[in-house]
Amino acid sequence: MPTWDDVVAIAKRYPEVEETTSWQTPSLKVKGRFFARLRAEAEGGLALVCDPSEKAALLASGDRAYYTTPHYDGYGMILIDLERVEYERLEELVEDAWHLKAPVRVRKAHESSTG
Repeated sequence: MPTWDDVVAIAKRYPEVEETTSWQTPSLKVKGRFFARLRAEAEGGLALVCDPSEKAALLASGDRAYYTTPHYDGYGMILIDLERVEYERLEELVEDAWHLKAPVRVRKAHESSTG
């Protein structure tokens, strides 16, 4: 079962990631742009930036690891139950979130350094 520490470790594989807080909870930003936070309120879970079409596919999959609330409906964010998500899928989703929010210069520098 992945934890917030695992989310941070995955995110730190990418440049310019910083740990901070958002709405009084632990969060991650790339060059000051928010892309993930641990939801300590209500039902908890991880709030992660996500392409709207990917969010729709995850919700339609019926996998109970992915959910939303009325507050997040219509936004490019998916809620993830860390107790249910597969680690490998979490890695992919965190990488996607970083790519969505990282400035072009940062993404290009990362891509050129990883070949």
